[in-house]
Amino acid sequence: MKAGKFILSIAAFTGCFLLLCSPAPCLQQPVAPDQPVARTDRNSLIAHAELQEKARQGRIDVYFEGDSITRRWGATEYPSLLENWNKNFFGWNAANFGWGADTIQNILWRLQDGELDGVHPKVIVLLAGTNDIGYRLPPEGDGARVSHITKGMEAVLKVMRAKAPDATIILMGIFPRNDNRAIFSTIKKINLNLEKMADGKKIRYLNINDRLADDDGTLYEGMTDPDKLHLALKGYQVWADALKPVFHELLGPPAKEDHAPPPTGNPAARSR
Repeated sequence: MKAGKFILSIAAFTGCFLLLCSPAPCLQQPVAPDQPVARTDRNSLIAHAELQEKARQGRIDVYFEGDSITRRWGATEYPSLLENWNKNFFGWNAANFGWGADTIQNILWRLQDGELDGVHPKVIVLLAGTNDIGYRLPPEGDGARVSHITKGMEAVLKVMRAKAPDATIILMGIFPRNDNRAIFSTIKKINLNLEKMADGKKIRYLNINDRLADDDGTLYEGMTDPDKLHLALKGYQVWADALKPVFHELLGPPAKEDHAPPPTGNPAARSR
């Protein structure tokens, strides 16, 4: 064999070896559900920095955490939802720390990376998990997914209790979604596990699904956007109506002034 062909053969073999043996994402061991996973896209990192700054501003008594369903309620680019937020929560010093498309592990990373440090809220409202469920059932069944989400939520609660030991956590049951109604049974299984995490004192479980949907998970008219996932104004008001009696119990009536930091939004929306 000529030298050139030999080198080419070695290169081809090395390339095949690297292709077969390099750690591709699909071949890596999945990250444990109780381990944080960072969002690395630029927009999410900018949003994270803004939420860290919001946390440093203080005067937050009610701390909302979650994914896009939570985020949109207090976001600047959803003015009608922000108006509803202010109408319901003004005077309770409520601040929104949700971020779109986050999984439980992404939320865990944000909490561990400063978004709850030094805040000392009196109440935390946590809604998470729908992005981990997705809209398709795995062919092998949902057992592993239910377990994964349950362990992830336990980890989030553990971090919240460590960073805000005096807060009462309102743990929301995952809302129904109708982009695939077959996953409603998975949601119910997870919610049963979430309910068991509550002690009725420092962690309270709140499930409003019977006010959003019927017994088989079919959403009532007007509760969500056309995507059948994100809440519409009517759905957010249902959520607010369930939260406000708890806020009254824990915090008393809302004050005439509000000292929470200004609302934030999607950095990408500002550049359009």
